[in-house]
Order: sequence, then C-alpha cells, then structure tokens
Amino acid sequence: MEKKWQVGARNLITDVPGLHVGNADDAELKSGVTVLSAQQPFIASVDVMGGAPGSRDIELLAPDKLVEQVDALVLSGGSAFGLDAASGVSSALRRDHRGFAVGPVQVPIVPCAIIFDLINGGNHQWEDNPYPKLGHTAYSNLSEDFAIGSVGAGKGATTARLKGGLGSASLLLPDGLVVGALVVANPHGHVCVPGSQNFWAAPFEIDDEYGGFGVADSYDALSLPVNNKFKAYAEMYGGPSGGGKGTDASGSSAGLNTTIAIVATNANLTKAQLKRMAVAAQDGMSRAIVPSHTPFDGDLVFALSTQGQAMVDPDSDVMLIGHAAAVCLSRAIARGIYHANTATGDTLPSWRQLYG
Repeated sequence: MEKKWQVGARNLITDVPGLHVGNADDAELKSGVTVLSAQQPFIASVDVMGGAPGSRDIELLAPDKLVEQVDALVLSGGSAFGLDAASGVSSALRRDHRGFAVGPVQVPIVPCAIIFDLINGGNHQWEDNPYPKLGHTAYSNLSEDFAIGSVGAGKGATTARLKGGLGSASLLLPDGLVVGALVVANPHGHVCVPGSQNFWAAPFEIDDEYGGFGVADSYDALSLPVNNKFKAYAEMYGGPSGGGKGTDASGSSAGLNTTIAIVATNANLTKAQLKRMAVAAQDGMSRAIVPSHTPFDGDLVFALSTQGQAMVDPDSDVMLIGHAAAVCLSRAIARGIYHANTATGDTLPSWRQLYG
C-alpha cells in the first residue's frame, strides 16, 4: 500500500528546520509585509512566469551570479511602493550584524517581490511610504509560528471575485526531507470553480485543510472567468465600472494582481537545482488558480534551501522535491483564501463570508 504523504507539525513553511516568518500589516492601509529569514544565510533562486512582475534584487539569484547566500526574502503589498519594505528589513539585518561581508562592511541580501493591492478599499493617501517600517516590524516578528489568511502581505490581497490572502503548507518526505510553501495569493484568476465553493486545488487537499469540499461536480473549462476587482472598487467609490485605459476585455484593470510565493526545503540543493524547483512549483500555481500566469499577473516563485539535509539521489530527489513544492503551493493558495476574513471597507467578500 502506497504511503500517504504527511504534513509537518505546523503545516507551515517553518516546518523546514531553521526557517522563521514574520508578518506586519495595517488595517487602515489594508496592506502589509511578510518576511522570511533563517537562523543562517540560505541559498536561493527564482522563477518568474507572470507578465507584470515587480521585484528587487532577484537578478542575484540566477545560477550564474556571484552571490550565493541570502539573508531574507520579502513579500509585500503596495505595488512599487512595497519594494521599499526590503529597505526596512535590510536595516534590521544590519542592526543584527548580518549580511554579505565586504571587508569591514556587511551588506544584507534581501530580494523582494510585490503585489498590487492599492484599490482594495484601504486608505492609501499617505505622505511617507509606510512599507519600510512595515518591513522592519515584520522582521521583528519572525517566529516559527505565524498566522495565515488576511495578515502580512496577504492583508489586502484579492482574487477575481474573493478576498485573497497569505497561505502556507508543508510536506514531510522520505529520508528527513521537508518541503514547504508560503504564498501571497492576489491573482487575476479564480481560486474556486466559478459558481461554487470548491477550490481548484481540491485534488491536493490533505486532512480537510481547506474545508474538505472536494472537486466541483462540473465546470466549463473553456469559459474565461471574469475578474471583478476593478468593477467592485469602482462601484464602491462611485466611479465607472471599467472600460477605460488600462482595462482588459472583461472590464477589469490590467496589472492589479500577482501571486508571489516562496518554496523551501532542507535538502542540500544548488542554485541551479533550486531554479528547477521554482519552475516546478509554478505548476502548483496553475493548478490552484484559473487562469494563471496571465499578462496581468507578475507571478513569481522564490526557491530556497537551508542545506540542512543531504540528498540520497540528486536526480530523483530533485524531481520529488519539485513535485512536492508544486503540491504545497497549490494547498497554500487555497489555505490563504480559506482563512481570509472580512473587514470593514472590503471591496470583495471573503470565502468565509459567502460559504463559511
């Protein structure tokens, strides 16, 4: 009998030994920051499949680039403003005497990716960019235990017709290997089969972790789901429902989306192998979001290794780890939406508001 895969004790990315995650958010802003760091610097790579990405310092993560060790990864709301969250994290790391040593100077390496969450009903009429402070606070909140749903960088995330959120999941593999995922789900597409409460990621669910509703009875695989983000915002604020500059054929504003994620393992992987892990994990995004990797998304996946566990077989283990990363990412996306909660001023309902 085939052995059933098991989740880690927390069912969070921090089941990978040595990892910590911190969240910080602002209820009025309806946005926030999520930081991942570790007890020691880690090796990382990245893959980008969306058409509208926003990022900082990800070029360093290419297999042919000099820098091998990363001090933290940052996921942030705020669109381009959120890239400054990495500055707050860098300041905190410098305070802790961490970073890439260049003579007497230590330079923290902090790649960052962002989502667009600026038309979600939050108050964005600030004068000073709030994201550096949110990044610093998120770093200060680093822990093995952290909340998911409408927290951190998932605070103001949205999907095509529901609130999005911050999600995480893990899997325990043979020989002591652990794989985990952390995601901010803010896609152009749907995470549930249109007209139902059933998640697209239902086939990968373990122990009813997002309700146990199973696979939808039927759906039209050829219909293109409509994105309601811009329409909902415009209706709330008394503006037009779309059709202007920067909108797509469905009436939704292009570029108001993006799902960003981190997958991690304790397997001893190289940068090139982590690149393949990130590529494989993108499949998890496409299984949980329909459509995914659109021109209106900036879908991006970081992959990291704490190098805490040697691999038994470099070829088969890399394949298994990539598959596990994709499964974890699908589950993390669904969990983020399932745990999102309703707040005053939201432009879209949460899953729990409609079905909980």
